[in-house]
Amino acid sequence: MNIQYTVELYNPHAHIFKVTLEIAKPDMTGQVLSLPAWIPGSYMIRDFAKNINRLKAQSNNQKISIEKLDKSTWKFEAVAGPILIEYEVYAWDLSVRSAHFDMTHAFFNGTSLFLMPHGFEEEPCTVIIEPPANEKYSQWKIATSLSNKNIDASGFGKYQANNYDDLIDHPVEIGTHSEFDFIVENTIHKMAFTGIHRADEKRLKQDLTKICQTHCTMFGELPEINEYLFLTMVTGDGYGGLEHRSSTSLMCSRDDLPLTAEPVEPNEKYRNFLGLCSHEYFHTWNIKRIKPEVFLPYDLTTESYTRQLWAFEGITSYYDELALVRSKVISVESYLELTGQTITRVLRGKGRLNQSIAESSFEAWTKFYKQDESAPNTIVSYYAKGALLALCLDLTIRKHTSNEKSLDDVMRHLWINYGKKLCGIPEGEIEKICSEVTGVNLEDFFNNYLYGTKDLPLEELFSEFGVKLNLRATTSVDDKGGKPSSEKNLDVPVSLGARFTTNSMGAKITQAFSNESAELAGLSAGDIIIAINNLQVDKSTIDKVTNSYNQNEELVIHAFRRDELKVFNLTLKEAEMTTCYLTITEQSEKQKKWLFL
Repeated sequence: MNIQYTVELYNPHAHIFKVTLEIAKPDMTGQVLSLPAWIPGSYMIRDFAKNINRLKAQSNNQKISIEKLDKSTWKFEAVAGPILIEYEVYAWDLSVRSAHFDMTHAFFNGTSLFLMPHGFEEEPCTVIIEPPANEKYSQWKIATSLSNKNIDASGFGKYQANNYDDLIDHPVEIGTHSEFDFIVENTIHKMAFTGIHRADEKRLKQDLTKICQTHCTMFGELPEINEYLFLTMVTGDGYGGLEHRSSTSLMCSRDDLPLTAEPVEPNEKYRNFLGLCSHEYFHTWNIKRIKPEVFLPYDLTTESYTRQLWAFEGITSYYDELALVRSKVISVESYLELTGQTITRVLRGKGRLNQSIAESSFEAWTKFYKQDESAPNTIVSYYAKGALLALCLDLTIRKHTSNEKSLDDVMRHLWINYGKKLCGIPEGEIEKICSEVTGVNLEDFFNNYLYGTKDLPLEELFSEFGVKLNLRATTSVDDKGGKPSSEKNLDVPVSLGARFTTNSMGAKITQAFSNESAELAGLSAGDIIIAINNLQVDKSTIDKVTNSYNQNEELVIHAFRRDELKVFNLTLKEAEMTTCYLTITEQSEKQKKWLFL
């Protein structure tokens, strides 16, 4: 084979992989190599090449010269014979997007380690992962969905990929992880845990089997894969996921995992972890195979703009929680609580009135993935509002077709006509397909809610399906919505109009909302409130103190801005009714068909 990579677990103390790349027949005019600037699924330029060090090359045992063309591209001296390139990669990013290596484990995505040989992107290649030399790591093993060619019992040895795109779409975990497996659609599914945990694997296996099967049933089949792998890094407070073609990289808190004594109904943290697994598994169809035209092929050197991310992340976010109730893993009440929390997150942000979901998708590179303290006032999430758009789209279709058609039909159409054929979807095509597949004219719907900034018609649509949307004021900084208020004596609730985080001196403002009390008084993100009307406050007490006053009362706020003590005069405004909870008003056949009851 023309291209072969060798990965050496070189120095765990210094977090360094050593990679050797052999090209048997390089470009005769001078081989060009580059490393991706971003990883598919995470739409921000990350410049992984910054972690490459000590790059050198030789041909026929003679050193050859290297010219760096830009931040992530190198050109090698023209030679007639094979070239051998050797380099080190610094790996100290404990996330699902990059690479991490220490004395406890090694993890990498191909976008962080494997230089791409220009001109040979479509050629097959092999990867040799060498076992660690130190006897201290003799129990280490490998978990990856890369196709193996010749490996030992621990997984070390030779793997192969069809092309560069395939090569970088199978993350690798190396260490002493624990594993269990289960079967869905006659295909082995594995869960590999790295990190200390006490998870009830039997419970997890049972719930994941139901969730994965629900997705397969909806699409009609599982894509052709040898096996599916959930790679999960367990930490004290982590959370995140990144999809791949036959695996996913997850990060969770150990508190998110179920214990043996877990009640039948998952608690909030375990429910969130199941939602994360569900989300990334749904991506096996939606984005890994059904994808925007601009992503075929990926250009990983620069931003790839599309207004369609709402369809790939928003629709996925809708189905990740819908699958939990459809699979009977959670109750209808639990599902409505989750949906109420999503509505709350969207309503609390003024950005929904300033940025459309299509714009949010397009500007993911510069705004959504690079949020600052102004984000709630200026942008909207194509994940959260995209999920609500998908919900409204589903209910609108069901309403106008007497439940004979739904978003399920659209997704199956996209899978059969685009995903299975690996045919990219042009900009604006999904909107047309929704109307064509369902027979419902959705032009105004998309103009108003996808390309416009109108609030979604949630209340009206929910009422059609026996659900009531209730709005109330927020009662505390930790109030996520989804439930009725536990506060009984808030006749006219008031609000400072800001979010806070804990600080040793007081309550630190993380965001001040547009045209609300804090901003109008001159307070800003970063200010640390230490006293209200001469009474000391912190994050745990600021709500109690604030709620002891009434609307239109004036408060004297003492706060530090940087190291300077400032005084602000604040007039309390009535709290906005942006916290949502949903209740069932009646059980109907339409509701049952929607939720698979």
